[in-house]
Amino acid sequence: MEKEFYSNGKLLLSGEYAILDGALGLAIPTSYGQSLHVTPTTSGFLEWNSLDENDEVWFSAKFDLDNLEVVFTTDEAMAKTLVTILLEANNQNPLLLTDSEGFQIETRLTFSKSWGLGTSSTLINNLAQWARVDAYQLLRNAFGGSGYDIACAQHNSPITYQLQNGEPNVEEINFDPIFKDSLYFVYLNQKQNSKEAIAAYRQRQFDTSELVKEISDLTRRMIKASSLSDFESLMEEHEAYLSPILKMPPVKKRLFPDYFGMVKSLGAWGGDFVLASGDEKTISYFKSKGFKTVVPFSKMVL
Repeated sequence: MEKEFYSNGKLLLSGEYAILDGALGLAIPTSYGQSLHVTPTTSGFLEWNSLDENDEVWFSAKFDLDNLEVVFTTDEAMAKTLVTILLEANNQNPLLLTDSEGFQIETRLTFSKSWGLGTSSTLINNLAQWARVDAYQLLRNAFGGSGYDIACAQHNSPITYQLQNGEPNVEEINFDPIFKDSLYFVYLNQKQNSKEAIAAYRQRQFDTSELVKEISDLTRRMIKASSLSDFESLMEEHEAYLSPILKMPPVKKRLFPDYFGMVKSLGAWGGDFVLASGDEKTISYFKSKGFKTVVPFSKMVL
């Protein structure tokens, strides 16, 4: 029987890096995501096609169903990663692959895979739904990370996310600020490698408990902010707190020192999207600087 699954993309508005150590983070599922379509076959193979937002194939592979050996692929590294995830899913549910004669699987993104909105997390959550296994465990064993992106994949409203004794605590919240029309997401034209960014963060020396306390407090205040000026102050405070720990300048200072609003990094510093406050001149400002992808808050948030 054919099956279809869908997962939401993700953006972390507060708590980047610190969320790994138990800080409270504010995250939003995006209106963009990824679907996974599974068709049983009798071929003896698992045949895979990944389509981008333009319905063009960006990755293909064919695996022997008995041992998941790669028979053909357009990208060896990607195929190896996929095998890792599939083997882990099969470890958690041994009937997944042994109870069948073959599959055709097609994934379809509704966002550019370079955006960093969760190409991997949406895939893992979709595969977990298909395999009927725990998506957080699948992510943990295959990739690592905090798991907030899995929570976004599974929820349809803004959430707070916190690791408590290593386990995710997720709460849906009402985050619909009256100043949302003054918020924009700007793509920095480069995808950040989360694994490398996390590894670099882990090498830093600082007071972890103090970081967790401060960032958690900032998250709570950001959720409750009643005016744009309050929210901008909190964006700036968040940047200023993390900057010396990461040994990186805040993104506004580094790239947009003449911008009239506030700019805050999201997720791994140095790439993907940033959050900008502004007005009707915001889009033209960033486009003039060569950043063509500027998405208003209400269009990005699910």
